Amino acid sequence: MRQLATFLLLVLMYGGAGMAHGENVPLPRPRPPTWPEPKTFAEAIAGLNFNAAEVTADPTGCDGRLKDMAQAVPMPRLIGPETCGGADMVRLEGVLLPDNARIAVNPPALLSCGMAESLSAWLRDEAAPRAAKLGSVLVAIENYDSYDCRTRNRTPGAKVSEHAHGDAVDVRAFHLADGRRLELTDVKVDKPLREGLRETACERFTTVLGPGDPYHEEHIHLDVTQRPRGYRMCQWEVREPSPPVPLPRPRPSEAEIIKHSRKM
Repeated sequence: MRQLATFLLLVLMYGGAGMAHGENVPLPRPRPPTWPEPKTFAEAIAGLNFNAAEVTADPTGCDGRLKDMAQAVPMPRLIGPETCGGADMVRLEGVLLPDNARIAVNPPALLSCGMAESLSAWLRDEAAPRAAKLGSVLVAIENYDSYDCRTRNRTPGAKVSEHAHGDAVDVRAFHLADGRRLELTDVKVDKPLREGLRETACERFTTVLGPGDPYHEEHIHLDVTQRPRGYRMCQWEVREPSPPVPLPRPRPSEAEIIKHSRKM
């Protein structure tokens, strides 16, 4: 009986100490919310970056400049999901040349006004005159991708692409008035044309990606993202056709084989 009492006393002493010790253990800090909560009803409807003071029906300076060089339709503000979207969006349907000719954008590209302005100026001032040296007029471009809410190269977990803000476009090919289709990544297309397009694109856009980049072997990516210290990226290899593979010597005829064997 005495042993049982001693055992119970020890349980009470050490068990109580353990409970007291456990009560002093600090709890972990509460986990912050994954996404910041909107502070106002306007933010909940129009996005966390919404600024009511910036909302206006007046055209922006970019809208005015673009009107003189392109056929573009103003679009409503694009909101989400998450960080996707943009405030000054347009649907670029065509680019106007100085002689009032038109370069169609097929299909029309949904872009930020700034990106649409840069693309239109490049096509009008640089691409069209270089294409004309081939003896025909540039009448259309193939838009491979414009606004698209996705990550870079569609890789799960990667950073959000510039396409997700309308600041990027992928160009696949040029179409000339005489019916020719010129893929910008095709090694058989006039090399001076491709070299000129690469040089001028890298001067105008902050990112140019094409052959040499594993995700852009069949189209040219152009965007106007702003990086620290003005860093620019120009990765477009202007390649040449591979040298022809020599064919094997033709098999000698049966008469030649007999003639050669007699000499031996």
